[in-house]
Amino acid sequence: MSVKGEKTKQDIREKAYQLFAEKGFKEVTMKDICELTGLSRGGLYRHYESTDQIFLEIVNTFSDKQKNEIFTKIEQHIPAGAILEELLSRYASEMIDYENSISLAIYEFYSNPAISKEDNSVKKRYEISKSTWTELINYGISTKEFNPVNPESIFNVIIFAYQGVRMYSKLMTMDKEIPTQIINEIKRLLLPAEVQHEK
Repeated sequence: MSVKGEKTKQDIREKAYQLFAEKGFKEVTMKDICELTGLSRGGLYRHYESTDQIFLEIVNTFSDKQKNEIFTKIEQHIPAGAILEELLSRYASEMIDYENSISLAIYEFYSNPAISKEDNSVKKRYEISKSTWTELINYGISTKEFNPVNPESIFNVIIFAYQGVRMYSKLMTMDKEIPTQIINEIKRLLLPAEVQHEK
């Protein structure tokens, strides 16, 4: 695909993301995306066949990007603590940014029986995210920056706390201290006591 074509696809995904965050998944139509992007119907369909395809690419792009970022930083021997700090800081901001949350859209999309349970399952996204976090946690344990914890257990605490707050933030006003409390608990579990006191 040409550079221009890829840029157009990126613009479509960014504009569609806004709509999914605002309206959920079920309420967004290709017509809505045409209106927001300024593309004709034919112009949009040249790149994507459906809202399903656009949404799935948005979700996949996010998890693949995070995976690539973390693995690259590990390969560059960036300290595990620095990678963790950056990730948790991003998660804390996203948890209370309910206007840009697509958590409800994700629920609507993956709870649709018409979506292939094998190819597009939320379980697949979960496994990719788990392998990424497990790699980071094991890296931190090997460098002795993290406590010798069970990586899968810590990942489950992180992902379900993060997604839970993202979901609830669409339904009620969220106390801004909640993300901070969650992040501090994750750090308490992962970082040795002497490192926590230094921060």
